[in-house]
Amino acid sequence: MLLTWPTARRSAMVCGARAADDVWDRYVRPRRWPEWAPQIRSVDYPADLLGAGRTGIVHGPLGLRVRFRVVAVDGTGPVRSWSWAVSAAGLRLVLRHTVEAVATGTRTGLTLEGPAPVVLGYLPIARSALRRLVR
Repeated sequence: MLLTWPTARRSAMVCGARAADDVWDRYVRPRRWPEWAPQIRSVDYPADLLGAGRTGIVHGPLGLRVRFRVVAVDGTGPVRSWSWAVSAAGLRLVLRHTVEAVATGTRTGLTLEGPAPVVLGYLPIARSALRRLVR
């Protein structure tokens, strides 16, 4: 029997003192993700910078491997953004990230969409990582 979960969509917004250009650089260079996201041990990715349509693998704790595909990257304008779709164990999440310069540093946002138990369980972990990203 195949289980299906209700879909949930949740967002988080975090502000910090780090400059928006540096926050953006930490986002668009997958090799830098473990610097600020403790749930990420390493990333296999074929390029230095994110690009729409490219795929990779995030390595997490306990041997967890999460495949991802970059959906879009927009580094122009006052609010830069990128999105990706991740999948593991038959579950799929779509995450959209934003970076915006503010007077005190950077405001970064995240919107998660996917199976409700995964979204609700991952949101606190993601929020903690975002705090590390902007400080």
